[in-house]
Amino acid sequence: MSSSDIFIGETIGTAVLILLGGGVVAAVSLKNSKARGAGWLAITFGWGFAVMTAVYMTSALSGAHLNPAVTFGIAIKDGTWANVPTYFAGQLLGAMIGAALVVVAYYGQFMSHLRDPEIIGDDADKPIEGAHSAKAGPVLGIFSTGPEIRVAWQNLATEILGTTVLVLAVLTQGLNAEGQGLSTLGALITAFVVVGLGLSLGGPTGYAINPARDLGPRIVHALLPLPNKGGSDWGYAWIPVAGPLAGGALAAGIYNLAFA
Repeated sequence: MSSSDIFIGETIGTAVLILLGGGVVAAVSLKNSKARGAGWLAITFGWGFAVMTAVYMTSALSGAHLNPAVTFGIAIKDGTWANVPTYFAGQLLGAMIGAALVVVAYYGQFMSHLRDPEIIGDDADKPIEGAHSAKAGPVLGIFSTGPEIRVAWQNLATEILGTTVLVLAVLTQGLNAEGQGLSTLGALITAFVVVGLGLSLGGPTGYAINPARDLGPRIVHALLPLPNKGGSDWGYAWIPVAGPLAGGALAAGIYNLAFA
């Protein structure tokens, strides 16, 4: 795989991942959306289908890591680091593009939601469904994750545990012939792993399990001129970056000790 293929594939794939994943959270959360109130099951299955779609779409180009924690884990497992910066750059750019496209798709709903007096009144900084942090703005949960209970060590541990399961599942399913990403069957299995993680471990933090998935959209939230959007909760932002990277490293270590 060339560097250009990796960058293009990761950019497209991560953009699709965030467009569909962030899109389901917007659908469930925003006023005047037909899916408003559909709940956590809709969100977890929506993210699983988002993973499946994005991986199938771009696996031939880049191996469809779509997640710096996966890239980090594969690099540690194999000891190959040359393409890691290219993967990271494509993933972050794609996540930002996907988040911006969610706003395009739901622009009217964003405006209606953020102009509602009940949203922008005294309780404007309280989270709606999908916005899990007490310091989150009223739509931040559509872009990024946050804890229901803010205990840093627990929040970090939850992200590490979830990402360890995800990356170990990727590594033990077997990579494609080039060793760069998931096989075709692995893509489907991983989609169900993501659904399972959301159902089992998503409750405390919203299961970022992907640094680019959280950081890229958080940057977009901070930059977009949405009215009454609230803060981007940068005080929490390090946890969904550090936790998944640590989980990816831990998964690679377990794989090399137990499976290699």
